[in-house]
Amino acid sequence: MRFLTEKPAYELTYNDVFMAPNRNAVGSRFDVDLTSTDGVNLPLPLVVANMTAISGRRMAETIARRGGLAVLPQDIPVDILVQSIARVKNAPTQFETPVIVDPTTTVGDAMNLMTKRSHGAVLVIDDQRRPLGIVGERETDGVDRFVQCHEVMTNSFTLVSPQATPQEVFTTLEKTRTGFAVAVDADGALIGIMSPKGALRSSIYRPALDNKGRLKIAVAIGISGDSVGRARQLLEAEADVLVLDTAHGHQERMIDVIKAVSKVRDEYAEKTGCRVPIVAGNIVTREGVIDLLNAGADIIKVGVGPGAMCTTRMQTGVGRPQFSAVLECAAAARELGGAIWADGGIRHPRDVALALAAGAGSVMVGSWFAGTNESTGDVLHDAKGRAYKESFGMASARAVRYRTRYRSSFERAKASLFEEGISASKMYLDPKRPGVEDLADWITSGVRSSMTYAGAANLEEFHDKAVVGVQSPSGYEEGRPLSASWS
Repeated sequence: MRFLTEKPAYELTYNDVFMAPNRNAVGSRFDVDLTSTDGVNLPLPLVVANMTAISGRRMAETIARRGGLAVLPQDIPVDILVQSIARVKNAPTQFETPVIVDPTTTVGDAMNLMTKRSHGAVLVIDDQRRPLGIVGERETDGVDRFVQCHEVMTNSFTLVSPQATPQEVFTTLEKTRTGFAVAVDADGALIGIMSPKGALRSSIYRPALDNKGRLKIAVAIGISGDSVGRARQLLEAEADVLVLDTAHGHQERMIDVIKAVSKVRDEYAEKTGCRVPIVAGNIVTREGVIDLLNAGADIIKVGVGPGAMCTTRMQTGVGRPQFSAVLECAAAARELGGAIWADGGIRHPRDVALALAAGAGSVMVGSWFAGTNESTGDVLHDAKGRAYKESFGMASARAVRYRTRYRSSFERAKASLFEEGISASKMYLDPKRPGVEDLADWITSGVRSSMTYAGAANLEEFHDKAVVGVQSPSGYEEGRPLSASWS
């Protein structure tokens, strides 16, 4: 990447910069390769942040099916993490995992579950996992909430082979005019479902798969407590990436934990032939990158203070504008054969493109994904009826209370004196893009176009060819679209 004019002496964030177009020989947006350059080889360079309000099993399998990666939070008990990893590994890689209920489930309970998936329906199955019917908004409209699902379900759904291609599924659904195709095995047991939009996505995206052809998933580990023991259990559970995570990553304890965990990782690799990448952070300086890579990390998480839930900069004065942090840290990582994840500050598709142009191997998104069907929280409604989910920072009072729940009341009370971050924020679901896949569509559309403007066929070329300029706040505002006329 180079600057259009002389690089300024001050620090830059995403709003401060823009990309200039280059001469282009790339034929189409669909001709570009979005494979991540961080060594994880994700077909989609998006990582869901390890925040309790955002990243769970549903999010993990959904984003992995479209090529990205989710990181499960560090404050989940390890036995629950092992179960979540197993469920993601057993999930279908092409068909979607539906929300399932039994015939006696009440309509009220089914309606509460519908919001867990973007397709807005639940599948009724018997005790042999054979599909019996579908309950959606149409079936529940005006129905008593205590009526059971078998009384209102529609059995008008289309069965398809698990080997059916997305195009075949799409064509079949066009002919049958049904909302879903249901894939079953030879015994008639449920494998997954696919909607027309899901069929289109399956033809565009490639899933992020491990060496056994299963969906990938990452897990975060804190640097306090038994980090090594936790890492060993997660490796045995076949986690694909370990993320050593703390707010201040450039510290001696982090370096010691990286060394210890990388030793366990290398022993596991020698035994299984599978080398699991270690991500560590967060940092914002060249020195931090060098120290953590030299300690044994493969990828460094970059970002202190840019997140929507983070109050670190306002409370401590510590942090760095994110574009400058990514640019410097990515260059340092490349010199040592490592990579970085740009973590935080993502509000628009342009920000993802700019982070990748600056050299990020993948881009981590947090709060933006909180307001989706797949995030872990329940859908709530404000006084105007707008749907939202609550999000909170990982150093907030809410998160600290959860992380310290097993300590004594005295220790918990002492920890509560030093909280940072927002404990409750409304993240509204966009009616046009209520699911994480909808946001992935929007983001990748922007990034693909950015790459063609830069004349790049892949992300390595994108970083090499991108030309970035610096703009004033009014220059940034000029680029923002208007939802109504200015007169």
